[in-house]
Amino acid sequence: MNVSSVMNSALSGMHTQTNKVSAIASNVASISTPGYRRIDLDRLPADEGQSVDPATELTGLIQAEQSFKANAVVFETGADIWELLMSIKRD
Repeated sequence: MNVSSVMNSALSGMHTQTNKVSAIASNVASISTPGYRRIDLDRLPADEGQSVDPATELTGLIQAEQSFKANAVVFETGADIWELLMSIKRD
């Protein structure tokens, strides 16, 4: 696996977590809407959503935050390695 594919993989992970946070925000915003079924990006689209539970949403938000941070660290490390390789190439 090369540096570019590692960075692309980390970027994809950050996009995924951003989508999860958007779904959580929608769930929380609609918490008191009668008949609203929560959006769960980890479930199959055919599965029926459950009602919104604030504790579940908070847990999901924490997981998304930690996953985003981990992917950001991988991306930054890849960028550092890329910069190092470019400096070696210039010398």
